[in-house]
Amino acid sequence: MQGQVEILAGLNEPQLEAVTHREGPLLVLAGAGSGKTRVLTCRVAYLLAEELARPEEILAVTFTNKAAGEMKARIGKLSGIDPRRMQVSTFHSFAARLLRIYGERIGIPSGFTIYDEEDALALAKNCLKELGIDSKTVTPRLARYRISDAKSELVGLEEYERLASDYITEKVARVYSLYQRRLRQASALDFDDLLCESVRLMTSDEATRMTLQSRYRYLLIDEYQDTNRAQYQMALGLAGSRRNLFAVGDEDQSIYGWRGANINNILDFEDDFPNCRIVRLEQNYRSTQTILKAPSTVIANNKLRK
Repeated sequence: MQGQVEILAGLNEPQLEAVTHREGPLLVLAGAGSGKTRVLTCRVAYLLAEELARPEEILAVTFTNKAAGEMKARIGKLSGIDPRRMQVSTFHSFAARLLRIYGERIGIPSGFTIYDEEDALALAKNCLKELGIDSKTVTPRLARYRISDAKSELVGLEEYERLASDYITEKVARVYSLYQRRLRQASALDFDDLLCESVRLMTSDEATRMTLQSRYRYLLIDEYQDTNRAQYQMALGLAGSRRNLFAVGDEDQSIYGWRGANINNILDFEDDFPNCRIVRLEQNYRSTQTILKAPSTVIANNKLRK
């Protein structure tokens, strides 16, 4: 295993502060080009080198399979530990694995099928046709988007039906109902179900929640500004009483509002974790000062930022 000197070599002062943080919640506000991926990977390698946790006790979550793969490889190279022992994945991959193991506790068969976006859109189209709803008024894509948005906000079918107050929403509520029935009949989950059902599992089954909180001593989340309500609730559930959540993000780089990302998750971090530390990575290693000046002037006008 690499020693502490090799892992920490070349880090600037804020990066070093973040990487060597021991216990408790920490929010890293990392601007573009400030070395946030390096901080995440060095952080995991540091925890391993200091024997604060075993590889299986650290969970690092990011948003794309490519990013997860690269992060896992870099941690393996830094730590000298077999990358296959690393718990580095996307939210959806982690949720799928969780439900395969524990899903039967809430009625989800371990052999469930996962519908990708194309499958989900086709199912929405079939539901519209089966219900006799004009697809020009409520398109399959609109129905699918509304259902996905509801699930991302953890709005279940009953609540969605209760809140439906206009023609389009009432039609979508009917589609939502049939859509869910057809998923159950096919023993299938869509991508949004992976997240919201994982939240349901952790909130409704104390044994599972306690098992997960005991297993993962340290939780690291990349691109925290792009988490939606379901991902946010997963993070809180996994952090548990240890509250060893290491979140990295930049409120000025939030790009997934269209798919349910909630910028308040990062803005309210101090409310969720009153004893948290905040580290700012403000040195840019990617661009010159001339290039940085123009976007910085625009960003300074953002109202929703720390």
